Amino acid sequence: MEMHQIRYFLAVCETLNFTRAAEACNVSQPSLTRAIKGLEDELGGPLFRRERNNTHLTGLGEMMRPHLTQVLIETDAAKERAKSFARLDDVELKLGMMCTIGPRRFVPFLQTFRERHPKVRLLVQDGSNVQLQERLAQGELDVAVYGQPEEMDERFHARRLYDERFVIGVGPGHPFDKQNAVRCQDLHDQAYLNRVQCEFFGEARRVFRANGAKTRIVFRSDRDDWVQSMALAGLGFTFIPEYAATMPGLRVRPLIEPEIVRTIQVVTVRGRPHVPVVAAFVREILAFPWASLSS
Repeated sequence: MEMHQIRYFLAVCETLNFTRAAEACNVSQPSLTRAIKGLEDELGGPLFRRERNNTHLTGLGEMMRPHLTQVLIETDAAKERAKSFARLDDVELKLGMMCTIGPRRFVPFLQTFRERHPKVRLLVQDGSNVQLQERLAQGELDVAVYGQPEEMDERFHARRLYDERFVIGVGPGHPFDKQNAVRCQDLHDQAYLNRVQCEFFGEARRVFRANGAKTRIVFRSDRDDWVQSMALAGLGFTFIPEYAATMPGLRVRPLIEPEIVRTIQVVTVRGRPHVPVVAAFVREILAFPWASLSS
């Protein structure tokens, strides 16, 4: 059964005249008649009786009419939905965002994307880089944004957006508050407020120890707002990405000798074809002037 046969059948149902139905469908009457005959052969009996100038539905035709009408309605709706999807009308994009990426840096891009694609609904889900990789691989996410110290898994295609320094955050009155920058060796024996979700924790600890700094972890949390609040309260220092500092009043100082920098990337599954909304998102995020944003 083909869609043109259904359309021709319903046109005859409407007009009860093969000639007028053919004109309405913009085909020749013999073509329409052959299509109806093919449909009858497939369904196992005549759909119409033609008696001189009187054409009417058979019992089989009456039974098939509502079913084939629904098939046509659903097919047309599916086609329209597909067109809307291609036009980015009323579609959803599932975006994975690493939980350590602060909104301050990313909101300007999301505003721009929203302005250019107002009918795209963004569903932002956070997680660690490891969690986001798994969700991407399983198809639970369309695209993700994250960074990590190790090389990217070969299953994924990653493209650089921007680099971000790690900084030291403390409360007013902390000794680091008086410094313009904090050297790694200055961290020795300091009370450390650890962010559990920090993907650079292992790398940072290695760098700290290589520079003679062994810290004392006094508080751990997977919530950055708690860690920053504890630092603001004077309970120690926290090691955070530069654009992730969101707590008003938190004193932020560059970490130097050496610097620790992460690269934030947009990541998709290698070899998986981009649907239109993903292609548009990747195109926009790569074209966005990240370097022009103030820190």
